Amino acid sequence: MFRTALRNVLAHKARLLMTVLAVMLGVAFVSGTLVFTDTLSNAFRSQSAKSYDDVAVAVDMYPNPEEARKAPGLSRQDVDKVAKLDGVVSVTPRVDGFAGVPDKNGKLIGSGWSNKGTNFAPGKDGKDRAYTFTAGTGPAEAGQIALDKDTADKGGYKVGDTVRVATNGPVKEYTLSGVFTTEDGAVNAGGSLVVFDTAVAQKLYLKPGYFRSMTVTAAPGTDDAKLVDEVLKVVPKAATAQTGQALADQQAKDIEAGMGALNQVLLGFAGIALFVGIFLISNTFTMLVAQRTKELALMRAVGASRRQITRSVLAEAGLVGLVASAVGYVLGIGLAVGLRSAMSAFDLKVPAGDLVLEATPAVAAFGVGVLITMLAAWLPGRRAAKIPPVAAMSSVHATQSTKSLVVRNSIGAVLTALGVVLIVLGAGTGGDDGRMYIAGGAFLTLIGVIVLIPMLSRPVIALIRPLFVGVFGVSGKLAGLNAVRNPRRTGATASALAIGLTLVTGLSVLGATVGSAIDKATTDQIKADYMVSMASGTGLSQEALTALEKAPGVTAVSPQQAGAFDLKGQFASVSGVTPGAIEKVLKLDVVNGSLSSLGGNTIAVDDKTAAKRGLKVGATVPVEFMDKQKGKLTVGAVYEANTFVSPVLADTALVTAHEEQAEIRQIFVSTDGGASTAHQQALAKAMGDNPAIEIMDHKEIRDTFGGPINMLLNIVYGLLGMALIIAVLGVVNTLAMSVFERQQEIGMLRAIGLDRRRVKRMVRLEAVVISVFGAVVGIGLGTFLGWAIGETFKSSLPGYVLVLPWDRIGLFVVLAALVGVLASLWPARSAAKLNMLSAIKAE
Repeated sequence: MFRTALRNVLAHKARLLMTVLAVMLGVAFVSGTLVFTDTLSNAFRSQSAKSYDDVAVAVDMYPNPEEARKAPGLSRQDVDKVAKLDGVVSVTPRVDGFAGVPDKNGKLIGSGWSNKGTNFAPGKDGKDRAYTFTAGTGPAEAGQIALDKDTADKGGYKVGDTVRVATNGPVKEYTLSGVFTTEDGAVNAGGSLVVFDTAVAQKLYLKPGYFRSMTVTAAPGTDDAKLVDEVLKVVPKAATAQTGQALADQQAKDIEAGMGALNQVLLGFAGIALFVGIFLISNTFTMLVAQRTKELALMRAVGASRRQITRSVLAEAGLVGLVASAVGYVLGIGLAVGLRSAMSAFDLKVPAGDLVLEATPAVAAFGVGVLITMLAAWLPGRRAAKIPPVAAMSSVHATQSTKSLVVRNSIGAVLTALGVVLIVLGAGTGGDDGRMYIAGGAFLTLIGVIVLIPMLSRPVIALIRPLFVGVFGVSGKLAGLNAVRNPRRTGATASALAIGLTLVTGLSVLGATVGSAIDKATTDQIKADYMVSMASGTGLSQEALTALEKAPGVTAVSPQQAGAFDLKGQFASVSGVTPGAIEKVLKLDVVNGSLSSLGGNTIAVDDKTAAKRGLKVGATVPVEFMDKQKGKLTVGAVYEANTFVSPVLADTALVTAHEEQAEIRQIFVSTDGGASTAHQQALAKAMGDNPAIEIMDHKEIRDTFGGPINMLLNIVYGLLGMALIIAVLGVVNTLAMSVFERQQEIGMLRAIGLDRRRVKRMVRLEAVVISVFGAVVGIGLGTFLGWAIGETFKSSLPGYVLVLPWDRIGLFVVLAALVGVLASLWPARSAAKLNMLSAIKAE
């Protein structure tokens, strides 16, 4: 039987090609993901271990506001005390924060969050072991800096050049004293690293004489754990200390966790691709079995048992899976190499390291590929085993019984109904619990619809058949009849396309809905012409606010200054704003009271906070500020919750008086005559042409908030593309094998006058019907799921209204039809080229 299986595989190489391609693509995704994440994980672990090679103990100090008033960080005395401990060879103190460098066009190099500044901390030999200088030296005075090599290359800077550097304060110019290479995480993330003289870095980021952290190098043989205990005795209580090995181990765990999350996401998409492939494989073997009815019946007649027939089909599937897995594994290795190279396109540096080929990806590739193929072929093999020997006397074996169809449709209906109930329940429940219900319901509904899809094919295709008949005549009528001739085959082919479009449509509906809510928030809630913020996500300085207030053409300015205090016994987030200006730059719908009362000890609260804490206009409430001072504030207004401010509004003077360091997150600016190029240039000039400060108009604000959603959608579309490619292969395979088994019929049609052009059109239209049918099912189900998921976070997204992206939905239908046309090119050409007489004699 094994020799028979091998002979059949070799005899049907062309017909099994699409199955091999489907399995190969899925396996390549799986093995490529595992090799890619293994390689990345190994490279980052090696880099992490290297960065802590010489570190015996690492000390950090991030004191709370009360502790910071006594000691904002590690003092020089603390560093000296640690340096005098037994076994300590050297101590390297650090202080760091944001620092951005523009290129020659004034654009910030890096993404803001990955732009870092720190201090140059040379040892007795005058070198800082964290940096290897390729040109020049480290900064030796206040007016000098050093840059990492990547940033210097991107900016076109050389030693001796003047470089503008943006921090949280005004832009300043420095002389470039040196260029270095480093293993610093900011640089490896595609950002920049600016190294200042220590005194300058302390003044910029903390306080003169203080450091944020230090690393300790110990003599060989020193017990690092005991050294940690000794260090903790001489540093402030707010400081923490760990061994370098512990930090390296923790980083390795974090890397594993991060790579694990990436693994799960990519493997999830690989699973979808393989799930779609199951339909293609099952369809292929079902048709192959149907075409070999006589052969299998004769084998039964000469003594082959049902079990042997099933094993023969499974052996064929196993051989196909083995070949596809081998090719897919090799392709996966190439994919991993390509992904690693592609990361540079996102300005991300990958640490150097060899390609890691462990046993797990290989085992997973062959295990998954062979198992999926055999699993998909099991049902056709089981059906083949049931063919009675007497079927050898007939050209077609028995069709499915009415009982089996009733059972199938009943099971499908129950699964679909149960899934829909869970989805609706999840939409009503909301939150994480609701999304769990929806996930379970989506799975059951998808399976149920897949089971029901053969039954659905007849009525759905019947609706569009008149259109094809009216436009394409006989070819259209024949295409419609052929599409529903074998509902199981049509359903299995359409299911593959439906799964992919369910996910794509659901995500599109969610993306359009969330994007619309963001657009509405920026349009409805921001009156200001511009929003000014730091690219790094850190706060703006008071000097920036003052400069904007004095800029020409400015009519109103209000900051959104972060603050907090204990309000009526509970923590409350506060926005420090400018009284009299805030209502000019933001649309705040007042429920009670008036915003004109805001100022001094009078505050405003949003309606949700007021309802939750029982606050009313005119009420006096006790507060405790962050500096532990207590007082009483009066509620002057209640307003509808706004996306851009905190639940409590207070005068900036009140917030600043009780905060150690006031952080201005955004500044809203209105200008005379509205937004214009001249006004934007005037604001940029007022900011000293600081590359780290973003001045955004309404469109740029929408792009900033909506950009990540669109990027995520594009990534997901790309990843789901694998499943859609496999679905296309399924349509090609179905049509090709359908043409093969309908040779006699096509020959008869040619004989009675259907020319080659209309034969091609018939096959193409059949492909379009099947593809559009799958698209309609997928779009309908995806829209339903998009609505349900959106309902779960409706309450947390102001301005939420379901939006159906009709343009994208229309595009999906058109693309589905195009997929059908492209998929039919080869089968249609094959059908048209059939010799009329030979086809009529074919069995």
